[in-house]
Amino acid sequence: MTAALANREFRALWLAEVQSLIGDQLTIVALAILVYDRTGSALLSAVVYSLTFLPALAGGLGLSQLADRYPRRTVLVFSSLIQAVLIAIMAIPGTPLALLCGLVVLARLANAPGNAAQNALTREVFTDDDLYLKSQDIRGISTNTAMLLGLAGGGLLVSQVGASWALALDAATFLLSAAVVRFSVSRRAAASDGTGSWFGAVKQVFGNRHLRVLVWFSWLVGLAVIPEGLAAPLAAEMGVGKQAVGWLLAADPLGFVVGAFLLSRFVSAEHRRKLLGVLAALPMVALIAFALKPGLIPALLLLAAAGAAGAYLITVSATFITWVPNELRGGAGGVYRTGLRVAQGVGAGLGGLAADRLGAATSAIALAGVVGLLLAVLVAVSWGHINGTSPEPLLS
Repeated sequence: MTAALANREFRALWLAEVQSLIGDQLTIVALAILVYDRTGSALLSAVVYSLTFLPALAGGLGLSQLADRYPRRTVLVFSSLIQAVLIAIMAIPGTPLALLCGLVVLARLANAPGNAAQNALTREVFTDDDLYLKSQDIRGISTNTAMLLGLAGGGLLVSQVGASWALALDAATFLLSAAVVRFSVSRRAAASDGTGSWFGAVKQVFGNRHLRVLVWFSWLVGLAVIPEGLAAPLAAEMGVGKQAVGWLLAADPLGFVVGAFLLSRFVSAEHRRKLLGVLAALPMVALIAFALKPGLIPALLLLAAAGAAGAYLITVSATFITWVPNELRGGAGGVYRTGLRVAQGVGAGLGGLAADRLGAATSAIALAGVVGLLLAVLVAVSWGHINGTSPEPLLS
């Protein structure tokens, strides 16, 4: 992985992403505390929290096209600057709640083209496919670690310095990101001439068999995340304290970090692609084991194992971006990420519904594992038919 970090442009993109992601986790914590302190409403706190995710869905399908139509470095810099300004306004003490909600939506919409540009640029700076996959391993490990650090330390920091200062710190991370990218990443011309339709990427992705199977692989994560949405009732069902909720939430991303490292260190890119079907099924097997109603320690081990196998998603996303022509990577990447977000949200909701109907979180998780395993087998069979064949061409 050190070979990927030797690339100056990738180091800049990586640093910009990681430190701004930590700032984003601070914002999530700060907003939750700020809104609840002002209103005393858990519902309003949850609504504002959801606003940090929902705009990314619309932006991922539409605004991500900007990363193809304009120079990607410029898109990424302006995206960071706009977010810095919006979050700085949020940091002003006494900002009305309605304005705060509007700023959250705008900031997340501004993030969509920047995220698309970040992903497309990272593919552009590497000419070697294997080295590019190593760079994505680094990103996967770093982003999951950054999220854990940001969420774990966010509550402590906000309690010490206040929500406004935490938001100001997040704004500063975006200013730093803009500066690092502007002065360390080479300027490239726009990838496309801008004549394509705004939502043409949706048709192109789902009309292409190779890309469609990769998208199906990513959607399986919607079932794998169900234990996260049921962390609180799962802890209650086990009869452990509320502090165990945090442990249950942390087990999967910790496992993901370990799995990403092991795959990157010991498995070649070619073998990782061959193993996609098996790796996609393993998290589901871990979920099925919850039918045995494990105690806390076995449950943590099962969730960590599921997270480790779930690191296959890095190979899926890297292969997806590699197979998409450069001039379409912004829009197609937006479609991929939007589908992933929707799958996670729908999965969490269905998991809660199943737990309510079955009367037990463990039963709902085990059911998710059974359904997921069946779907994983079907996707693996489809992957077996196309793996090793040349991707179908997309129209630019």
